[in-house]
Amino acid sequence: MAIIANTYETYGATGRREDLSNTIYNIAPSDTPFMSMIGKAKATNTLAEWQVDSLDAAAANAQKEGDDFAFDAVVATTRLGNYTQISRKTVIVSGSQQAGNNAGRDSEMAYQLAKSSKALKKDMELALTGKVAKAVGASNTARTLGGMETWLTSNVSRGGGTPAGSGAGNGAAPVDAGTKRALTEALLKTVIQSCYTSGGDPSTVMVGPVNKGKISGFAGRTSARQMIEKDAIQGAAHLYSSDFGELKIIPSRLSREQSCFVLDPEFWKVAYYRDFKQEEVAKTGDAIKRALLVEYTLIAANEAASGIVADCTIT
Repeated sequence: MAIIANTYETYGATGRREDLSNTIYNIAPSDTPFMSMIGKAKATNTLAEWQVDSLDAAAANAQKEGDDFAFDAVVATTRLGNYTQISRKTVIVSGSQQAGNNAGRDSEMAYQLAKSSKALKKDMELALTGKVAKAVGASNTARTLGGMETWLTSNVSRGGGTPAGSGAGNGAAPVDAGTKRALTEALLKTVIQSCYTSGGDPSTVMVGPVNKGKISGFAGRTSARQMIEKDAIQGAAHLYSSDFGELKIIPSRLSREQSCFVLDPEFWKVAYYRDFKQEEVAKTGDAIKRALLVEYTLIAANEAASGIVADCTIT
């Protein structure tokens, strides 16, 4: 049917008010599972240090009656350290934008700071779980902390090929193996057993989304019996019952997908030299300036309590 002549339509109207929602939708992930599960400590220098020790291996110990004492050699503790890393986010908002009536937020600066603080924590999670080696830095070079992958050396399963996978430990970056392999239950069980043999009591498996799905497909699921609603499908596993205890299975968006971590969170801490702080930056123009700063490092109180299945395929 034809439109009647001179019908005033929206296309030519100039006085229509905008329909802008007062809600801002942001689905960017901000969860930090590793930083959330581990402890918190205080660093008092840009090099945070700690000591680790171990007991002698169990041995036959039967002594002769009346025998004189022979004294055991005393083994010194091992001193370890990690450098603090400075991370920051900055925000600058013009005076006019701050004064405006902005949809979805009362204060532009407050909104941008809240968003930046979440992004800053994501950056920290990436550093804490990563493979970047610790570095002391220099006058024109940033210090870097050694991430979790740089400490794991006792209970590891690595791929083969050229180069061969290896982990130097002590905050040095590991070498990724040239040949990757699929994450299997056998590989995971081997590392869990190794952690237990070393004296650890791991309680968590942290893995990327692809390999989280592979764990949910382990063979042990086929014989599981569970009560579920008739209109529900149970396709995920959140708990792994091993010979050495039950471990929660936690997905991580920020740790490397090729690495499956077997963790005892008690032996990992994030140490703050300077805790989260908002700095008011000197005004030099018609704008408001703020900086979010944090200086922190990772303490691997005893890496032998945890382990890694490294060099996993990511598809």
